[in-house]
Amino acid sequence: MRNSSHTAHSTLPRLPVPTLQQTLDKYLKSIRPLVSADEYRNTERLVQQFRSDVGIGPKLQRLLEEKADESENWLADWWLHNTYLASRSPVVVHSNPGLVMPGQTFRSTDDRLRCASRMILGALDYKRLVDDGRLPQETIGKLPVDMAQHGKIFGTCRIPVADVDQLVFASNTSSGLSPRHIVVAHRNNFFKVNVYGGDGNILGEDVLLSLLNRIVELGERGPPVGILTAQNRDVWAKVYREMRQSVRNERTLSEIQKSLFLVCLDGPNETSGLNYQTTAALQMVHGGGADVNSGNRWFDKTVQFVIGENGEVGLCYEHSPSEGPPIASISDHVADFISGKRTTETSSAIAVADRVPELLKFDVSESIRSAIEDAKQNVAALVGDLDMACSTFEPFGKNFIKSQKLSPDSFIQVAMQLAFFRIHNGLGATYETASTRQYLHGRTEAIRSATWEALEFCQTMCDGKASFDDKKKSIRRAIGAHKDYVSDAVRGFGVDRHLFGLKLIAVENGFDVPELYSDSSFARSSHFRLSSSQVAAKHATFMCFGPPFLDGYGCCYNPRSDDVIFGISAFNGCSETSASKYLGSLRDSMMDMHNALLAAQTSKL
Repeated sequence: MRNSSHTAHSTLPRLPVPTLQQTLDKYLKSIRPLVSADEYRNTERLVQQFRSDVGIGPKLQRLLEEKADESENWLADWWLHNTYLASRSPVVVHSNPGLVMPGQTFRSTDDRLRCASRMILGALDYKRLVDDGRLPQETIGKLPVDMAQHGKIFGTCRIPVADVDQLVFASNTSSGLSPRHIVVAHRNNFFKVNVYGGDGNILGEDVLLSLLNRIVELGERGPPVGILTAQNRDVWAKVYREMRQSVRNERTLSEIQKSLFLVCLDGPNETSGLNYQTTAALQMVHGGGADVNSGNRWFDKTVQFVIGENGEVGLCYEHSPSEGPPIASISDHVADFISGKRTTETSSAIAVADRVPELLKFDVSESIRSAIEDAKQNVAALVGDLDMACSTFEPFGKNFIKSQKLSPDSFIQVAMQLAFFRIHNGLGATYETASTRQYLHGRTEAIRSATWEALEFCQTMCDGKASFDDKKKSIRRAIGAHKDYVSDAVRGFGVDRHLFGLKLIAVENGFDVPELYSDSSFARSSHFRLSSSQVAAKHATFMCFGPPFLDGYGCCYNPRSDDVIFGISAFNGCSETSASKYLGSLRDSMMDMHNALLAAQTSKL
C-alpha cells in the first residue's frame, strides 16, 4: 500500500510569486549592512524607478505571474537549467558536495568489503522503500513536502552536452523497468554488478561480499578515464562525443549511466596529518587527484558511495536532481546497515550470471589519452586549491540552544556572522539554503543571513565595554531577525529567486536586463562570501562543498543534541581566507555567545 509520501504530492500547493513590493522592500533591507550610504541611496533610486508605474518592474511581474499560472512550478525548470545544467564549471569542487559518514575500523580487506556490501544493501533497501511508497512523509513543521527528489536519485546521471548538459533517468525508459545493476569502481576500472536475484530480491550480504572479492582480485590498475568527468563541461562534452564513436565505449558509458549508483573501492589516501573528518571530506569531494582516487570516480553519477582503505566512508553526489536532505536520509539508512542495526529481505534465487562481475572496458585512443592528461592537470589544480577544515564542536549542541528558547539554526548562522566579522572586519553577503519543498517541485530559496541586526550584534560582541546583558539582547535580536527571514524563505518569500525570475522573464521576452541588476549593491549582495547549509542527520555525518567564490567560504553543518559537526572550505588561492582560521573563529564565536547568555542569566539572579 502506498502511503502519504506519494499521495501528498498531488495535493501540494504551487510555488507563489511574491508581490513586487514584498521583494523590493526586503531587498533594500538585505543590502543595507553590506553597502555604503551612497551606494544605498543609489540603489533606492533604482528600486523606485524599477517598481514605479512607468518602470519595467510591474510589467515583468505580470509576465511572471502569467508563467506561474501556466506551470506547476514557475522556478523549477529555470533553476535546473541555469544553476546546474548550463554551468560550464567542473562539477568537482564547484557543484558536487561530499558527505562524510562515521569512520570505520578495517582490520582486513574482508572487513572493508563487508562494509561495502552493507552499504549496497542499505542503499538498495532505501530504493525499495522509495519504489514501494513506504518512506515516511517528510514535513516542514506540520506541512508535508514534495518527496519526488527521493525518486530522482537512483539510476540517474548527468550527461555532458555542449552549452547545456542533460539529466537522464534510467528508470524512465519505454519498458518502465528499473535497472538491476550497480557499477563498482576499483583501481580506475569499472565493473557491472547485478544486485538482484532471479526472484527479484536483493542479493544477500555474503553474495555481495563474494562479488566484491572477485573485483579486488583483479589488481591491474586501469587508465583514469573517470577523471574526464571532472573537466570543464564543454571540454568533457567534446571528448564524450568522440568516445561514443566506439561501440565498446558507447556500451560502457550506457552501463555506467544506467546503473543505480556507483560504489568506489578506493586505494590509499594521502592524509597529510589531517584529522579523519577533513581527510575524508577531501576524499569525498575530489578523491585526492589522479594519482590517488580521482580517477576512481564517475562524477556525473548522482550517487557514488566511497569506501577508503583506512576506514573513510561516505559519498559524493551530483547536485542537479536533489538537495542535501534526501541524500542525508539515505546516508542515515545506510549507516544503520553498516552498524548492523538494520537488515532486509534478500534473494534466495541466484543465477550463475549474477555471480560474475563484468569489467566494462574502454577504447582509449591517443586523443582520449591526451584529454585524460589534460584532465589530470586540471584536477590537480582543483585539489591543490581546495582548503578544508572539518571537526565536531563538542561543548554544546541543540539542547543548550533550545534551553535558551532560541532556534539552533539561527544561533549557528549568527555565530557564523561573528566569526566572519572578527576575521574580515565586516559582514559578508551570506547564503543559507532554505527548502521550499512544501510546494510542488519545490527546490530552494536563499536566506540572507547578513542582516542589519547581525551587524549590530557583531559590533556589540566586539565592544569591550558592552555588558553581558547588552550582548544577550543583541544575540536575541539577531537570531530573531534571522528566524523571521527563514520563515519567509521557506514559504517562497525570499529575495533571490523572485529577482532571478524577473530577470529571466525579461530576457525571454526580449527586454533589456534592468539597470537594477548591474548596480554595485546587487553585485555585492549576491557575491556570497559565506555559502552555508544545514544538513541534519541522525548519525555523526556531515556534508561539505567548495566555496562559490574565490574569496569565500563553504560552511555545512549538522546540529545534533549535544554537538555540532562543521565542514568548512576555502580556497588556497585567496590569501584573505583560511578554512582552519574560520573554523577556529566560529568555535570561539559559539562559545562567546554561550558564555554571554549564561552570564546575563546569572547576573539576573
